Amino acid sequence: MLASERFFHGQPRCWWITPKGLAVIDSQLPAPRIDLRSYRHDIGLGWVWLAAERGAFGQLREVASERTMRSRDGVLRQSPVAELERKEPFGVRLGGAGPASRERLHYPDLLLTTPGGRRIGVELELTSKDGPRRERILAGYGADPRIAAVLYLVDRPAVARAVEASAARLDIAPMVHVQRVQWGLRRDAGPGLAPARSRGRAYRAPESAMER
Repeated sequence: MLASERFFHGQPRCWWITPKGLAVIDSQLPAPRIDLRSYRHDIGLGWVWLAAERGAFGQLREVASERTMRSRDGVLRQSPVAELERKEPFGVRLGGAGPASRERLHYPDLLLTTPGGRRIGVELELTSKDGPRRERILAGYGADPRIAAVLYLVDRPAVARAVEASAARLDIAPMVHVQRVQWGLRRDAGPGLAPARSRGRAYRAPESAMER
């Protein structure tokens, strides 16, 4: 059901679900693959997902991962009913065409849906994207009426400043929230990410704050 391996000396083992495990829980997702280039990001995102499920961002109706959203959009593209019902993809439109002439979409690392149906994109930003790419993504968020807010989780001040500057240039600063996080060892949860004390409380998403 599960596979595991210790990739780095002195670090905990990494566990992931196998195709047999996915079949047992009746999941249509493909089995995950380990990419050491994004290892730190993937581990951190696992902790962010767990925090969201445990209420760290307030009461939520759903927490959807990027893999889940891409899978749902893949099914949507193959469904003849989708066009009739005018179903919208989970991805945020960036304009233009991508591979196979498909529209270019961006998927947040996590998509939080509040009980009232408002959507908050969550980006775990551990490295700084180049300015044009970052602003293209932010512009896509700003133009999507389904997205009420975007939360950027960063572990470096330079990345936080870059995101905030881009949001200000695009005039969407009110919908873009930047939360500093730090890596560490918590006695109750083990190694992972936690809100940085220097930036105050973790972001919360009450319905009243999502008015646009």
